[in-house]
Amino acid sequence: MERASISRSVNFAVSRRALLGGLSLMALSACSGMDFGSLGGGGGGGSAPADGTLPTAQGRTIGNGPVRVAMILPLSGDPSLTDVGTSMANGAQLAMEYIAGNAAMHDNITLVIKDTGSSAQGAAAAANQAVQESSSLILGPLKADQVTQAGGVARAAGIPLIGFSNNSGAAQPGVYLLNVLPEQEVRRSMAYAKAQGRRAFAGIFPSNAYGQIQQSAFQQAASDLGVTIVGVYNYADETAARAVVAQLTPTLLAGQIDTLFLPDRATAPSFGVLLEQAGVPAGGILIVGSADWNNDQSVLNTPYFVGAIFPAIDGAGYQAILPLYTQRFGGTPHPFVTLAYTAVILANVSALSMGTPRYSQSLLTSAGGFNGRDGVFKFLPDGRSQYALVIKKVVSGGANVVDAAKI
Repeated sequence: MERASISRSVNFAVSRRALLGGLSLMALSACSGMDFGSLGGGGGGGSAPADGTLPTAQGRTIGNGPVRVAMILPLSGDPSLTDVGTSMANGAQLAMEYIAGNAAMHDNITLVIKDTGSSAQGAAAAANQAVQESSSLILGPLKADQVTQAGGVARAAGIPLIGFSNNSGAAQPGVYLLNVLPEQEVRRSMAYAKAQGRRAFAGIFPSNAYGQIQQSAFQQAASDLGVTIVGVYNYADETAARAVVAQLTPTLLAGQIDTLFLPDRATAPSFGVLLEQAGVPAGGILIVGSADWNNDQSVLNTPYFVGAIFPAIDGAGYQAILPLYTQRFGGTPHPFVTLAYTAVILANVSALSMGTPRYSQSLLTSAGGFNGRDGVFKFLPDGRSQYALVIKKVVSGGANVVDAAKI
């Protein structure tokens, strides 16, 4: 293969998921997969005014339940964010319509959707408005910096917030993240590799914020699992990527590394080409990708990656919501549509929304967790989440599940 063929596929842009801090969810069951009867309250959201009358709310209002919940999303500004925000707002509407049409579910909440724009300041303003309007729970915002700012407002008011970032640095007690976090996805895939007899790992990471997060998760998982890291490599451009492969190749050919972690989906296909050019036999080492690899055709159509593995959420939830969304709104929703759908169904659960206090920390962080559009998940007391993830193996042009969903 000629050297020139590399340049056409090298892409050092960070993926949208990495920029947003996020991922994608069968409806939450009415009982939610947890035994509420045995759990008490503590550390929950605010209450409505004593006379039961809520102040007038600004934003798109859906439903007529007694408990007000705000959802704050980027609906204006950066088009790459507004596309995601619009999909999520529409997903929230589908969830509210599901609640209203389901005789087995109570209409506990009124949802108010607010625009954050694309800035952290806009998110803080939307959260402050939600507080002033007596919201008992805030869902969103999207990006990590927005979650941090809005979370500060919510915590000061004693209101829980469930954000959609996948950057665990934005989590804290009372500020929860409904998303797949890097440390969990990396640990899941590395634990599977270890169970297959793999012991000597190396990782290649982009020199940016996303790469730093993935690298830290990789090193922590290796420590927790008791596997050896033979090498950690970084790159900022194609020249550096080629240098990494040149440095790594002798170790790979000597059999000193049996597992290679390549999390960045944008550049993974290029590394596949570079490794093949270097004479590293396909299938000789186990390539491990990130959850970002899921449904990425550039990755799945890279011949060198046949046999590679990566973690993923169960895609059945998105496939179930897709025809409903298309019929109702037209077009294809962003995968985050399921996060919004799940968040709304969760917010409406009677034990949470009608409890005293509302949305108590002890219920939100129950060890039993919840069953959402993306499968089973739970919140930890520090605000992070855990998702049950499957392991997929790449086949020609696609990927098959080889290990069932586990947290």
